[in-house]
Amino acid sequence: MEAVDSTRAFMRDVKRVVIKVGTAVVTRADGRLALGRVGALCEQIHELNSQGYEVILVSSGAVGVGRQRLRYRRLINSSFVDLQKPQVELDGKACAAVGQNGLMALYDTLFSQLDTTSAQLLVTDNDFRDTAFRKQLDETVKTLLSLKVVPIFNENDAVSTRKAPYEDASGIFWDNDSLSALLALELKADLLVLLSDVDGLYSGPPNDSRSELIHTYIKERHEGTITFGDKSRVGRGGMTAKVKAAVYAAYAGIPVVITSGFAGDNIVKVLKGKRVGTLFHRDANEWVPRGEVGARDMAVSARESSRRLQAMPSQERSQILLDVAEALEASEKLIISENENDIAEAQQAGYDKSLVSRLALKPGKIKSLAIAIRMLANMEEPVGRILKRTELSEGFILEKTSSPLGVLLIIFESRPDALVQIASLALRSGNGLLLKGGKEARRSNAILHKVITSAIPKSVGEQLIGLVTSREDIPELLKLDDVIDLVIPRGSNQLVTQIKTSTKIPVLGHADGICHIYVDKSANRNMAKQIVLDAKTDYPAACNAMETLLVHKDFVRDGGLNELIMELQIKGVKIFGGPRASSILSIPEASSLHHEYSSLACTVEIVDDVNAAIDHIHEHGSAHTDCIVTEDDEVAGIFLRKVDSAAVFHNASTRFCDGFRFGLGAEVGISTSRIHARGPVGVEGLLTTRWLAKGSGQVVNGDKDIVYTHKDLSLQA
Repeated sequence: MEAVDSTRAFMRDVKRVVIKVGTAVVTRADGRLALGRVGALCEQIHELNSQGYEVILVSSGAVGVGRQRLRYRRLINSSFVDLQKPQVELDGKACAAVGQNGLMALYDTLFSQLDTTSAQLLVTDNDFRDTAFRKQLDETVKTLLSLKVVPIFNENDAVSTRKAPYEDASGIFWDNDSLSALLALELKADLLVLLSDVDGLYSGPPNDSRSELIHTYIKERHEGTITFGDKSRVGRGGMTAKVKAAVYAAYAGIPVVITSGFAGDNIVKVLKGKRVGTLFHRDANEWVPRGEVGARDMAVSARESSRRLQAMPSQERSQILLDVAEALEASEKLIISENENDIAEAQQAGYDKSLVSRLALKPGKIKSLAIAIRMLANMEEPVGRILKRTELSEGFILEKTSSPLGVLLIIFESRPDALVQIASLALRSGNGLLLKGGKEARRSNAILHKVITSAIPKSVGEQLIGLVTSREDIPELLKLDDVIDLVIPRGSNQLVTQIKTSTKIPVLGHADGICHIYVDKSANRNMAKQIVLDAKTDYPAACNAMETLLVHKDFVRDGGLNELIMELQIKGVKIFGGPRASSILSIPEASSLHHEYSSLACTVEIVDDVNAAIDHIHEHGSAHTDCIVTEDDEVAGIFLRKVDSAAVFHNASTRFCDGFRFGLGAEVGISTSRIHARGPVGVEGLLTTRWLAKGSGQVVNGDKDIVYTHKDLSLQA
């Protein structure tokens, strides 16, 4: 269940809501009505109406619809000679008169299909100068709402006497945005929702990748700092008008949300308290101390802190890690308590056992994490190491050195211990870090982040490691390719795929952990049993757990496979078969040979030889970790050379594919990509290189006055 944003908890008390839909939402680019979007709007209003909400709709679009229809009428009623003449722009009031009829007919038809009744109310600016009109308006709307009728308002542009410029000091309202704000106040609404053709208010033009969505508008922070994009392609105002109307209503006591009308469920999400669109609230300034930091601000702060960290002497950076290890051990009881609360909530919410297992910080876990951090602290300094020295010419030396990547965005699910490993690796490698953990580990991640950042000295700044608390921030972060240098997603195939298709930032990680063990005919039976049982049952939820067991056909004939299956079943493992195994052994056939169970289940398949096993792995595997159990060194050599996976083992459990077990201290994740880093990614995987040239006045000058030596030098200066 998705958490409600704390700043929107007031939504639970909303009963009467005014919804304003703009012309850009109601119509398509060619001026015709956008039937799908209007239909989705009506369905949402019907759903809210049935839930007891009182919904008032303010709809633009009449002029746009009418203009399209009148252009068509003019076209078919004009002679060829008439069409050669310059075309006079159609009268907007005539467009409004024609369009209003069509627009309301559509609303009536769509609402009727949903067994909902709608009513039309046309108003002008001057109407609101009449006290009697305003009183009658309130009574009429009250009656309609009591009968579950949806009042639909629009400015009566066909007879309005207002002329451009529409906004002036004497006007009561000047467009449907300001009309909706006025109606929200007049009719004592609890909320105003302004539907736009973009997701909300951005810090700059929405089509600029550097712009980020503002989730909560704070007048003291944002007024005068926002660069608006172009005016809406239709209608009068665009985002500028919406913001003015929203500020007016919000500071008069009516909360406002600007959000996209292109999504079919945004209104429902808003009323559920979800963090969509931009919220305007008169108390927003009071939320600043505990409120949000913009995605860009968080990333920029992490970069600035990382540069200060890199400038520190190596010994001082190592000391930070030692302080982090000590802080974790000192706070163990508090961390475990928060973790237990997360586990209890996850179990109550009905999460899968495999997820709950990954969520738990088992006894001794904090101590083992502290040990790993101390290992990192005591390792050889990774930053600024000279990797290569070359004499370009006499007195001109070039050095290739290790350097931090910059700012990392890590998105991970379930496992809170991953936060500790990732944070410690970032500290060791001098990188800034943004972390987004799963909502199921919210409490665990928050306390771990607090403990770790409290150990970072003020000279660096705790902003070095930012904790992203809302998944709605992720799309904004993924746009920041000018500030964030690498994204590492740790989680499901769906998560990794979604991240890869949503960003220009390089992505490092693995989608699946479909690990194979191939038991060759020459395998030692007892060794095979121990390795297979460990790989499957030591920690079934891990990405390096065995998911498919391949066995040589001779191992089937002599009963070795039956023995293995029996041992697995004794441990509670559910067995599925590939096409060949399910037929021979009469076991249920696996739904897919490319499947990660992450639980006490696995697929078994029979192959003819090592080459058939390799072909199976390449076709159905995920290039994570694959193993052969054999006493034949020649067969083992073939397997180790040919299997194209990030980690390939001979006679060892796949569970050893882990940063700590590899001696890396910890891992930020396991990469199955073939660029930059592969397998468990430790400190070295978070580093890049820089070239430092030390000359004595050399210039190119067409290479006339320089003699190149290109001599390899010792790494020692």
